Amino acid sequence: MPPTPDDVLTALRPVQDPELNRSIVDLDMVRDVRIEGARVSVQVALTVAGCPMRNEIDNRVRQAVTGLDGVAEVGIDFTVMTDEERATLRQKVHGDPAATAGSHAAHGHAEGRAIPFADPGNRTRCILVASGKGGVGKSSVTTNLAVALAQLGKRVAVVDADVWGFSIPRMLGVDRPPVVIDQMLIPPESHGVRCISMGFFAGDDQPVIWRGPMLHKALEQFLTDVYWDDPDYLLVDLPPGTGDIALSLSQFLPRSEMLIVTTPQPAAQRVAQRAAFMAQKVNLQLLGVIENMSWFTGDDGKRYELFGSGGGRELAERLEVPLLGQVPLVPELREGGDLGRPIVVTAPESEAARAFGVLAGRLDVELRPKRFYSPGLKVV
Repeated sequence: MPPTPDDVLTALRPVQDPELNRSIVDLDMVRDVRIEGARVSVQVALTVAGCPMRNEIDNRVRQAVTGLDGVAEVGIDFTVMTDEERATLRQKVHGDPAATAGSHAAHGHAEGRAIPFADPGNRTRCILVASGKGGVGKSSVTTNLAVALAQLGKRVAVVDADVWGFSIPRMLGVDRPPVVIDQMLIPPESHGVRCISMGFFAGDDQPVIWRGPMLHKALEQFLTDVYWDDPDYLLVDLPPGTGDIALSLSQFLPRSEMLIVTTPQPAAQRVAQRAAFMAQKVNLQLLGVIENMSWFTGDDGKRYELFGSGGGRELAERLEVPLLGQVPLVPELREGGDLGRPIVVTAPESEAARAFGVLAGRLDVELRPKRFYSPGLKVV
């Protein structure tokens, strides 16, 4: 006996849009179901023309319907949502800006949307990854730590806030820009990590020449106009130093925590401490120090401390926080960043990958937040 249209809809309800992570039935993407004997035809409305996830949606729908008794053939026809339908979908998954602004309207963008991560009831851990100077491998640390957290089964997102030196999309191996649905940005995903970056909006050879207010506005929109879908972790790759961007993010994300990345030599850790002191001044919690490029292991099995030793531990002791990990200097880590293949994916048993795995585990278990917030408690 062939299935009924209701049977087909029931089978399709668990099928999620790969970008929005919501049921295609609940999103009104299933427009028509026709049954002709053992053949079932389904019409699906894509969110945008040229949807990069079309093939994946096709596979998911086909697999779900084929599993029904009495189905021998499945036909899928695609159409595209209208502007009005996209506006309705955006409100359904991202909310109405006017309704979500509330007491946080001062932090919203031009439409007045609130920053969800600033809400006391929000469960996302926001972790700022900072350094005092460039060249210490902060973005490599951010990328591999994010993927290591995703490998633990966590939902992870990254904001590439290094507006001038954006590199996260390349390091993650992201090969497409965000999808735009009624001015809502759907961040692309790679290795289980979603990301947004100025790199999607400026060419590799195009300088970003902005003053503070424009930087402030761009970061604000990254946090409000992007559909993040409530990740467990939001990692923010900060630019080096203690400038406008770091200050803006401390205001946007007052409950965020900070990691300090340094290299072993004393000159680097003395500069890195400035970023830590800034965090303390704006009341952000310091989680600890990560020492990168700690040593190089030669073919002879001997460790060579090319950049000296002890800087990370000395900085951690001065700040009275733990030294969370030491990441060795290996060519594969640099090559993976250039080619979009993080070392925790390509060489999970390597010394560097294991260091990131331990770091992710400590972050998720040992270093859970000690501050507790309740949306029901207010200071008046």
